[in-house]
Amino acid sequence: MNLSNTIADMIFDMLEEKNEIEFQRNLLAQDLGCVPSQINYVLSSRFTPERGFIVESRRGGGGCIKISRISYNKNSLFDEVLSSVGQSIDEATVRSYLVNLIYHGLITEHDAELILSATNDSVLRAIPYEYRDGIRAVIFKNMLLTSSKQGVPKGPRDE
Repeated sequence: MNLSNTIADMIFDMLEEKNEIEFQRNLLAQDLGCVPSQINYVLSSRFTPERGFIVESRRGGGGCIKISRISYNKNSLFDEVLSSVGQSIDEATVRSYLVNLIYHGLITEHDAELILSATNDSVLRAIPYEYRDGIRAVIFKNMLLTSSKQGVPKGPRDE
């Protein structure tokens, strides 16, 4: 396991016990035998609002970090994701939103895999680069809306 995964796992373990933690970046870096910037990298890449976290940093005194899990009710989280996507979204942000939606039980892992397969860069490579994130946003929103519905809508002949 690489160092970034070790740091992230340690922080996730602390967050399992409570929804808000506070620690000194320098002390954690010292315990793990790494530089404080490695802690910053993990915080900025894995503990983002898209993944359901708020990270606050205070300078001085070893750099105190406070991480809080954002509490949502299921409807507000889903609405928040749909409204925050906007006109474009990159592949990494899609992945972050999906991790958060799975965590809160709003979509299944299977649905997330389908959404990722439809929105990844390799699927969209035939589209000019400047249009990809816009098209990805439309696909992402539509697939989220479809995955949130119960069952498949019936056609006029099925009723």
